[in-house]
Amino acid sequence: MKLAVFAFSRRGRDTARRCLTALAGPGDEYRAYASESWAGEGFSPIRPPLADFTAPVFAWADAMVFVGACGIAVRAIAPHVRDKGTDPAVLAVDELGQFVIPLLSGHIGGANRLAARLAEAVGATAVVTTATDVNRRFSVDEWSARQGLCIDDMAAAKAVSAAILEGPVPVWSDFPIAGDLPAGLEPGESGPLGICISWQRKFPFDRTLLLVPPVLRLGIGCRRGTSSGAIAALADQLLAEHNAHPAAVEAVATIDLKKDETGLLDFCRDRGWPLSCYSAEELAAVEGDFTPSDFVRSVTGVDNVCERAALLGAERLLVKKTARGGVTAALALNAWEVRFG
Repeated sequence: MKLAVFAFSRRGRDTARRCLTALAGPGDEYRAYASESWAGEGFSPIRPPLADFTAPVFAWADAMVFVGACGIAVRAIAPHVRDKGTDPAVLAVDELGQFVIPLLSGHIGGANRLAARLAEAVGATAVVTTATDVNRRFSVDEWSARQGLCIDDMAAAKAVSAAILEGPVPVWSDFPIAGDLPAGLEPGESGPLGICISWQRKFPFDRTLLLVPPVLRLGIGCRRGTSSGAIAALADQLLAEHNAHPAAVEAVATIDLKKDETGLLDFCRDRGWPLSCYSAEELAAVEGDFTPSDFVRSVTGVDNVCERAALLGAERLLVKKTARGGVTAALALNAWEVRFG
């Protein structure tokens, strides 16, 4: 987590330090700021105007904590607020550390969870105002963020959140559901509005909120010098033919001989997909029925790259080797289950 704290008085700086201790863990990055009179001792000075000063911090941070009046925090972030799917969590804490108030991105950004965590750590009261939390109903956007799911349609998510306040919303899943459904959800596969959890583009309800878990592994093999465009063309073809949502791709996998392949690296960067590379020995150890190639074996030391790489660490191979333009590709599915606890 990238965390920024702001303080505007001596007491506020002391409270901000307590907030840092409570929230910043190993591996987290943090920045601490205080008004010029109270800068130093680990706090960089805040340079007015405040809204201009906070602009780059807002773009950098996952969470921002303002120790002071809510109005200060609101004025500091107002020009930068864009979208609930990308804005950081923003919290306001009074300078004595008595109350913690989530102001922005309570669900997707995790501000409500951070408020509860911070309040418990410093002995404060979390003041949460989002409707689903107040009514103790299931929050689909907060849960999706915790589970790492892609919300395909934010407008549909808003409609579901409103409907849950009035009565249960049906949910249908490609994956097994562990445990009981939370308050606000019921099993169902049709109706005017509902939630579908799938790796495919499925819309069983009149209006469907599609939630997509990252469960697919895209195995790639390619000739030396293959362009990113050629790789993208086959990957897109494969996903489209099997109705797979791009957000379901967890990673691209290949042999370590391709770890410096420019076209493959560019393709992964453009899609935002991490690249996992394995040795020929690791790929050869993967068990299964694969499409062998003597040529691939002579070049790489293993009879098949794309299928074996896709399946390494996954549950089952969904799509066997497909070839086009000097590229081979395969898809595998990870084991996954829906958990609401």
